[in-house]
Amino acid sequence: MIKKCSDIGEVRSEIDRIDDTIVKLIAERGEYVKQAAGFKKDSDDVKAPDRVEKVIAGVRATAESYGADPDITEAVYRTMISCFINAETKEFNSKKEGK
Repeated sequence: MIKKCSDIGEVRSEIDRIDDTIVKLIAERGEYVKQAAGFKKDSDDVKAPDRVEKVIAGVRATAESYGADPDITEAVYRTMISCFINAETKEFNSKKEGK
C-alpha cells in the first residue's frame, strides 16, 4: 500500500527507499545472469530472443496487475535486459576462453 506523504522530503525519502531496493534486486538478478552464462552453449543461447519476449510479455502483464504503466515497464526491462545480455556475453566469452 502506498502511504500518503505530507511533504516533498517524505516523497523523496520513499523514492530513495524504493531505489535502494531496486538496485539490490538488480544486483541479485546480475548474479543469476552470471550463473546462466555457464549453462549456455553458444552466443545465440545468450541472446535468447524468444526468452526476452516471454519476459517482456510477463512483466507487461505484471505491470498491469499492479497498476503500473506497461509501456514504461517494458522500456525499463528492454534496457535492463540488453545490458544484462551484454554482461552475460562477456561472462560467457570469459568462461569459454577459460578465464
